[in-house]
Amino acid sequence: MAFVIPTLSEGRIGLRPIRLRDARALERSLLDNRTWLRQWEATSPYAPGAFDTRASIRSLLANARAGHGLPFIVEYDGRLAGQLNVSSVTYGSLSSATIGYWIAEEFAGRNITPTAVALATDYCFYQLGLHRMEICIRPENGPSLRVVEKLGFRYEGLRRRYIHINGDWRDHYCFGLVSEELEQGVLRRWLDGEAPTEAAAVTAEDRAAAAIPLPIARRH
Repeated sequence: MAFVIPTLSEGRIGLRPIRLRDARALERSLLDNRTWLRQWEATSPYAPGAFDTRASIRSLLANARAGHGLPFIVEYDGRLAGQLNVSSVTYGSLSSATIGYWIAEEFAGRNITPTAVALATDYCFYQLGLHRMEICIRPENGPSLRVVEKLGFRYEGLRRRYIHINGDWRDHYCFGLVSEELEQGVLRRWLDGEAPTEAAAVTAEDRAAAAIPLPIARRH
């Protein structure tokens, strides 16, 4: 089932479908924000340093046509501010998806990311009929941890060496939200000050575990 990628907005903040003609502006923003984004940037262990914006957009659009994702441009006052991607969309007994995103440094601190995540989550719950949304975040990524805290995502556990980021396999905290937890949408709940911010609290045990490197397996 191919997805129609919607246009969503709240005030000055919007999500719109990504397009191939966004490649040049996206590449410029990614390069301008290299220092800001590098430590959180997903990388490939098989093709270090590979960077092809147009190929990435084609892959995201193909994924949407296959019904597995929703790739968005994040805008602020109509200006490109970053990207948000709903991926791993699965129906049936799982009915879930994962959210990932990045925002340019000049747009930080304006509640753009929580608004964008809330808009996308509400769309997935109430238009696509999904049951669960997940966000995985590196323990060192304070700004992203504040996003899930603001929106009331629930902490679910530590995933060791989960995603290849900035040249190595990195630990991630996992946060989830299911539609039954909401009496109203994620966006409305947050704007009304009713999101349970304590739900995103990471256990002391997992904070300690994330700080301890795994031993390197010996080959015999």
